[in-house]
Amino acid sequence: MRYCKLFLPAHVPLYAVVEERDGQLWAIHPMPAPEEDRTVSLFPQIKFEPRPLKEFSCLAPVTPSKIVCIGRNYRDHAAELGNEVPKEPLLFFKPPSALLGDGGTILMPSLSKRVDYEGELGIVIGRRCRNLGPDEDVRPYIRGYTIVNDVTARDVQKSDGQWTRGKGFDTFCPVGPIVSDEIDPIAGAPVTLTTRLNGEVRQQGTTSDLIFPIAHLLRYITAVMTLEPGDLIPTGTPAGVGPVNPGDRIQVEIDGLGALENTFRPG
Repeated sequence: MRYCKLFLPAHVPLYAVVEERDGQLWAIHPMPAPEEDRTVSLFPQIKFEPRPLKEFSCLAPVTPSKIVCIGRNYRDHAAELGNEVPKEPLLFFKPPSALLGDGGTILMPSLSKRVDYEGELGIVIGRRCRNLGPDEDVRPYIRGYTIVNDVTARDVQKSDGQWTRGKGFDTFCPVGPIVSDEIDPIAGAPVTLTTRLNGEVRQQGTTSDLIFPIAHLLRYITAVMTLEPGDLIPTGTPAGVGPVNPGDRIQVEIDGLGALENTFRPG
């Protein structure tokens, strides 16, 4: 199933099932909200007409208790920033307050002179999990996948050494437009990620290029902490990250998940 979270007129939030029609994503009909999202407490009894998803205002389709990110999980990205490839997954957090929906505006903080895009595949957790075993199938714990832009104040990140400020500004975690379980990058064919800046391709990679694959990441993380339904795990970015300017348009596209598009402005 594919689903999204969107605003109806009068700013009523709603989850909706998504289908592809003639190459476009359409919101087809309302659905109950995931249990962890208390902002949509009741299944809305409203008239709903199917429409292309691009005609709606989209919200981030996840409500995580935490966003557990993976750094330097593509060799070419580590190399382009002059970093060594990590021997173990490199974990950091983004706060849920950084979430932003498809079509939203990313605010460039005055504290930073360089803001970068980083397109990523995100894992959405569907079942509580801790201490996943070395031979345990992790797929039953995954609700689906989505697109993430791990926006980064690169100069702040480098000056701090640790990454909380540089990664954690409000609007620095655009997500969406949908969550889908119709792709399977663990057992199925690798999925391709493409990032375009003002229409020009800047990043392209596949999940086959991940240093630490998805199953390994989930086992590694759950050895440390419990993952709850709705938690989000961006899996790392391929080479091609770079700075943006006010007014720039960034689009991250992943096979089967559509495209996440946002613009930048000073904030």
